Amino acid sequence: MKFYLKSIGLLLLSAIVACTSPSEQKTEIQTSEYPEWTKDKNLYEVNIRQYTPEGTFNAFAAELPRLKDMGVDILWLMPIHPVGEKNAKGSLGSYYAVKDYKAVNPNYGTEEDFRNLVKKAHDLGMYIIIDWVANHTAWDNPLTISNPEWYTKDSLGNFTPPVGTDWSDVIDLNYENEELNTYMIDALSYWVEEFDIDGYRCDVADWVPAEFWKRAIDTLRSKKEVFMLAEAENPEMHEVGFNMTYSWELFHHINAIAGGKENAHHLDSMITKNATRFSMENYRMNFITNHDENSWNGTADSLLGDAHETMLALTYTLPGMPLTYSGQESNNQKKLEFFEKDAIQWGDYEMANFYRQLNQLKHEQPALWNGDFGGSFEKIKTSNDTDIFAFNRIKGDDVVTVIFNLSSNDQEVTMKTPISGTDYFSQEKISIAVDEKLSLAPWAYHILIK
Repeated sequence: MKFYLKSIGLLLLSAIVACTSPSEQKTEIQTSEYPEWTKDKNLYEVNIRQYTPEGTFNAFAAELPRLKDMGVDILWLMPIHPVGEKNAKGSLGSYYAVKDYKAVNPNYGTEEDFRNLVKKAHDLGMYIIIDWVANHTAWDNPLTISNPEWYTKDSLGNFTPPVGTDWSDVIDLNYENEELNTYMIDALSYWVEEFDIDGYRCDVADWVPAEFWKRAIDTLRSKKEVFMLAEAENPEMHEVGFNMTYSWELFHHINAIAGGKENAHHLDSMITKNATRFSMENYRMNFITNHDENSWNGTADSLLGDAHETMLALTYTLPGMPLTYSGQESNNQKKLEFFEKDAIQWGDYEMANFYRQLNQLKHEQPALWNGDFGGSFEKIKTSNDTDIFAFNRIKGDDVVTVIFNLSSNDQEVTMKTPISGTDYFSQEKISIAVDEKLSLAPWAYHILIK
């Protein structure tokens, strides 16, 4: 990956902002970088193309009451823009080959359809963010004709895909061009001002200069309290205004533990390292799958096996905001095609109630809220910290105690501190004294509420 954080650029930007006249400043809306409305929220990724047989905004809108009942808060829509046809992969092309930043994909419906979708979500108390691909465009984006100087060129002066990728269907943008920066900020503002969306998930965010994001996010927050998610695991993204970054490291550890290649100690090391890299207020996105992992690596079941539900519960109880991808509530059993129509087979929504319970847990327990709205993380030592991962989340009088058997074997352990509470799922009251034995089946866990 390429990183463009430039401290000098940020200092210069700060100086420019400081020199803005009072008359220019007074029209700005003062918003919080971590608005309170995000404090207890979860995220749900929507693949419009594959969500329904129709693959349209209107067909997805009919699903909103079901998702609301499941406790879904923030809807992240994968790119809604027209997809490029030149050098496209497959028959439909990649969602991330954007042909027009200020239009909707006609396969999904009209602008009015999208506007109605946003309104219906808002009427249900839900929020909508959309995917934004700032790093590259489709080969046939009209900008290639009107503003070819906005693109990176190879040694022969030709458009080129992002360096080091096999993304032959897209071409790289060059943010050294100031006009491109202005255009992209205007396009980002367009969807907030005209359609009232609530923010963005930004594709390969740290492949785009950080000073651009600082300007763009400041501009958006002068209009609305937007929520910003960076596809990056880079602490500097928070410094320029992003609310949340990906917790890829957690994802990889989860898969390695489920496959018997790692153990609970690896989570301890990750948490210790991240405590020095990220601030308590920084949201991290916890997930067991997403559109990339599903399409290229496999389903949650195929990757996690018997540990599937355990690892899902872990993503809801560790610090961070949990993500659900389209189809997870039905335990989707297929890798969805990326460049073709491949509608989700919904079946009987076998995991929907489990997600409903986890979302309710997140909403009701302040100790599990996001960032510093939530509680501290305190490790609980056991007689077998190699296989057992236990911790408290504490905020004032609100305490959630979690004990996971992160192994495929039966475990019998003792606790180094007394624990007690009501098991969230079974409603069984549990009290374990110091050195009292606790038996856990493979991948079993307790989430105790005091």
